[in-house]
Amino acid sequence: MRQVRIDFAPPGLRRTWHRAPRGTWSLLLIVLALAGPLLSTTAQYRALQREQAARDARAAQVQARATAAARPAAAAPVRTAPPAQANAVNAAVQQLNLPWRGLYDAVQAATPAAIALLALEPDAKKSAVRITAEAKNSDDMIAYVEGLRRIDWFSAVLLARHEINEQDPNRPIRFQVDAQWRPVR
Repeated sequence: MRQVRIDFAPPGLRRTWHRAPRGTWSLLLIVLALAGPLLSTTAQYRALQREQAARDARAAQVQARATAAARPAAAAPVRTAPPAQANAVNAAVQQLNLPWRGLYDAVQAATPAAIALLALEPDAKKSAVRITAEAKNSDDMIAYVEGLRRIDWFSAVLLARHEINEQDPNRPIRFQVDAQWRPVR
């Protein structure tokens, strides 16, 4: 009697794996072994194509630069600002380029707890700062001015004015110090 194959398994990879003749799998392995170098060659070909495209792009850039350099440059219109406007812009730039951090750190380092800083007014043109402060007594004020003179940041420190605030019951001394800072290198 003839053998009858009854297979109720749903179609799929597992069923195909078991039902395929042995020669089919051998043939598939041989094809895959031969296709490996072909895929490798294809990948090398694509890499060479990318390199060639990059070389072509660089050559086009060099050509564009050479063409642009060969053309005479169009003269840009010369704009001159009125002297007043130029001076105002230069003053603003100079004010923006103030060494704020160093100036603040130098003043803060010399300021003891007995001194209350009220204002810092820098003048960028003169490389100077006017410091307005209050002290409880004249000894604290003089010690503060001497402390500012010892800071390397300043080249000259001068007590500009002082007055006693009679309206305040503590009668603090309000004073102004003019300090010249050294140019930033």
